Amino acid sequence: MSGKPPAIFLMGPTAAGKTDLAIELTKVLPCELISVDSALVYRGMDIGTAKPSKDILAAHPHRLIDIIDPAESYSAAHFCTDALAAMAEITARGKIPLLVGGTMLYYKALLEGLADMPAADPAVRAELEAQASALGLAELHRQLAEVDPVSAARIHPNDPQRLIRALEVYRVSGESMTAHRQRQLAESSGADAGAGGHLPYTVASLAIAPTDRHILHQRIALRFSQMLEQGFVDEVRELRSRSDLHAGLPSIRAVGYRQVWDYLDGKLDENEMRERGIIATRQLAKRQFTWLRGWSDVHWLDSLACDNLSRTLKYLGSVSILS
Repeated sequence: MSGKPPAIFLMGPTAAGKTDLAIELTKVLPCELISVDSALVYRGMDIGTAKPSKDILAAHPHRLIDIIDPAESYSAAHFCTDALAAMAEITARGKIPLLVGGTMLYYKALLEGLADMPAADPAVRAELEAQASALGLAELHRQLAEVDPVSAARIHPNDPQRLIRALEVYRVSGESMTAHRQRQLAESSGADAGAGGHLPYTVASLAIAPTDRHILHQRIALRFSQMLEQGFVDEVRELRSRSDLHAGLPSIRAVGYRQVWDYLDGKLDENEMRERGIIATRQLAKRQFTWLRGWSDVHWLDSLACDNLSRTLKYLGSVSILS
């Protein structure tokens, strides 16, 4: 084992059972939890994000949940700053940081560092959002393919936040996001992301998901229906009542929220909203799988197995995280 302190990443697609396993681990290991989820950071967005209940959070606190208002933006850079501070605090007390969630970009940024991207430009961002509204995301994806085909191949055509950001980087700096990242990789001279890269920790990476993708799709559909029964529409209605929130904000573009927002705007009927919300969640899970397939040194667990805790402990022992 290196001289770096240990940390555990528990990744996986949405509805795979990450939180349940993470809580089980805290009962047998000196771990403290850090959420890695771009939606759980928002206060007042509880049902549609499948945020752990108040009772669970009281018994098993998660850092980086409920830290900003939905009117604010939260980036991978913000996450890295907050996560590193939390990890240092946990390590200083002799505990192990256990990072759990499905926002894969945040994990990657934490491991490899962030390329020196230009800051957001409100005027350029507003112009791109207007184009997206008037011409559609397919047109933005076509524009991105012309100037940055590598990013266009990586970014899903229906992912407005990342499409707009990639085009914004090009328009502000005159260089593609790919060019920025290639320069960063050259400067890092091949740091090993799987072993921790720029991160000053020895990282054990775990991923949990059902081996049968059909089972995951069933879980996603069931959870979305349960969210609606729990008052998801009323939650979004409360957000819509605020004058400072609108459909273009990252918080409202979160999976599920934008579909319910469109329903309340009269753009979708109830069945269409439900169907599109489930489809969007499946697409999110597919993107999460795509990230994980390219992840080095990840140990997979089957959500349906009954012995994931013991399997996890065995793996952590084999990579000297527990020594």
